[in-house]
Amino acid sequence: MKATVLQENLARGLGLVSRAVSPRSTLPVLGNILIASDEGRLRLSATNLELGITAWIPARIEQEGSTTVPARTFADLVATLPGEQVMLSLDTRTQTLNVRGGTSTNDIKCIDAQEFPPLPVPNLDGAVQLNISDFREMIQQVAFAASTDEARPVLMGVLLQVEKDKLTLAAADGFRLSVRKATLASPAPSPLSAIIPARSLTELARLAGDGSQPLQMVLPKLRGQVVFRLKDVELTSQLIDGAFPDYQQIIPRKYTTRTLVSTNSLLKACKQAEIFAREGSNVARLNIKSTSGELQPSELEISAVSEETGKSETIVEATVDGGGVLIAFNVKFLREALEVVKTPNVALEMSAANAPCVLRPVGDDQFLHVIMPMHLG
Repeated sequence: MKATVLQENLARGLGLVSRAVSPRSTLPVLGNILIASDEGRLRLSATNLELGITAWIPARIEQEGSTTVPARTFADLVATLPGEQVMLSLDTRTQTLNVRGGTSTNDIKCIDAQEFPPLPVPNLDGAVQLNISDFREMIQQVAFAASTDEARPVLMGVLLQVEKDKLTLAAADGFRLSVRKATLASPAPSPLSAIIPARSLTELARLAGDGSQPLQMVLPKLRGQVVFRLKDVELTSQLIDGAFPDYQQIIPRKYTTRTLVSTNSLLKACKQAEIFAREGSNVARLNIKSTSGELQPSELEISAVSEETGKSETIVEATVDGGGVLIAFNVKFLREALEVVKTPNVALEMSAANAPCVLRPVGDDQFLHVIMPMHLG
């Protein structure tokens, strides 16, 4: 292999794929990045066997070929190379990659590309077309609610469902649930349902950046994988086996108290309470005070106490429909939910101090969040 590539393009490509490199593996090749010529461009790929990322970058290919290069060594070297152009030349007999930039010449010992796990080549016929900015927002509003407990692998994933032109993402960890819906520009060829690791979707949102390029999604039959394809980047993820809980059963159908409040004001109050609550078990109390008339100006008091550092009390203006409620939440969970609400105001719907609370953005029926209360000591 002989190729010439711009240093900034190579550094950008390595930055995209390196998040899929396996830092600790019994297979040395998983600590490497596959670098290969591919129809006049350079293809960079990395995988940890659960997540795989491929990026294509412009290059001048003089001789076809491929190898796998130690990820950290190569990325650190490319970042420091002088000059705009980087010349790559592979000695196939010794599997040594010569890397030249400006007055710098370096030799890196590589592993044969034959040892690199194959990544799927998706057939994009019948792919689901997604709006990347909408899908990125959906991921941000849902993935944070997935579990990090490896004892319950199904809850470490995000349920993705497609029915005609309706797309739904849902994630839960046993204490909270996030559900976000969207309408596709064109209906999917067939219904789809898959549990995708939350980490894979978070990586996809990072790869997409602020771009507006088209995004295609394919679930290759019998592979147990999902492939997302952007213009010059492809992400492959293993799916999670198992049955996702029937989350519809978790969403309360009615409430006795509905509290309307400024999203930003409640978020600031939660951040203040969290300073004190984090010393203990993250408990914050919400005292929703009702007035005699329906939808009259009222207030919500949020408080947290720490034996070590003191206490915090903040009063937020609110409009309350129904009776008053004193309820406690994990304030970190409440803060994380408020951070992904896109509307100026939010509604809290609850029926009792020991019943789930539904958080809904006012004027947006595509997103909802359910949060379980904590025991009031």
